[in-house]
Amino acid sequence: MADEQQFIEDGLQRTQIDEFFADELGRAGYGGMDVAKTPMGTQIVLKAEKPGMVIGKGGKNIRKITTTLEEEFGLDDPQVDVQEVDEPDLNARIVADRLGNALERGWYFRKAGHTTIDRIMEAGAKGAEIVLSGKVTGARSRVEKFNRGYIKHNGEPAENIVDSGVGVAVMKLGTIGVQVKIIPPEAELPDDFEIYEDVEVEDYVADTDGESVEELLEGEPEGEDAAAEHGAQAPADDAEGDEELVDEEVVEEATEEFEEVDTPSDEDADVDIDEVEESIEEDLDEETAAEAEDLMDEMESEESDADDEEDDDE
Repeated sequence: MADEQQFIEDGLQRTQIDEFFADELGRAGYGGMDVAKTPMGTQIVLKAEKPGMVIGKGGKNIRKITTTLEEEFGLDDPQVDVQEVDEPDLNARIVADRLGNALERGWYFRKAGHTTIDRIMEAGAKGAEIVLSGKVTGARSRVEKFNRGYIKHNGEPAENIVDSGVGVAVMKLGTIGVQVKIIPPEAELPDDFEIYEDVEVEDYVADTDGESVEELLEGEPEGEDAAAEHGAQAPADDAEGDEELVDEEVVEEATEEFEEVDTPSDEDADVDIDEVEESIEEDLDEETAAEAEDLMDEMESEESDADDEEDDDE
């Protein structure tokens, strides 16, 4: 048989056993069960509000339960252990059954819900939620919620910390589902924190080797202190002298290379500039003279045309 199929069959068997206990031990205040398979057989731990009713007179009821588990559910050598619930108001399964019975006896749903959740919080719970769904007051079904304190709805805390229980109230108008969620007082939530009063801060601050907060905020020390802090040794005087000599040699080499570069002298630069200016002036004079001649020719032609027109008019 595949592992997946085995998991499904184990879960189905566990659910059927739980339903059997809920029907058989409802009056005893059934609060859930734990099943564990051991080499000696199957260990079953029952949680009940009234263990005496589960065991029965002379152990009659417990023997009947053991026989049923062997014959109907096929368990090998079941060993049933009954434990009493310390605080029934903190057991979600017992609270859901109580609330369902109260609704069946005619309690108004709002009064029953508030009374039940108040008892849960008085028992020391960190948070609780009650959800009633169905035909609560009329022909149309609806959902009513009652919240107190702090409750988790998803994530790992909702699966491992929150205690959930479901009950049913069979009414004339229809069935009402009762769902109860409780966070017990000893639960440790991942977002819990504590506030300590009258406590010296130095007891919880890491050792800073005698340095004050102001020194730490200013930054790392400079010079020899910084080198000593990081584990480095400060350079000796001889080493500093060698570094200065090296720097001077590098500067001298750089200046020699710069002097070897061919750069024009001031005299050559002046001659070249004069020649360029003279050539530019000559070009400008020639262009200006040509433009002046063109303008004179145009003016003379216009004057001659004007004279001819006057002669024709005469």
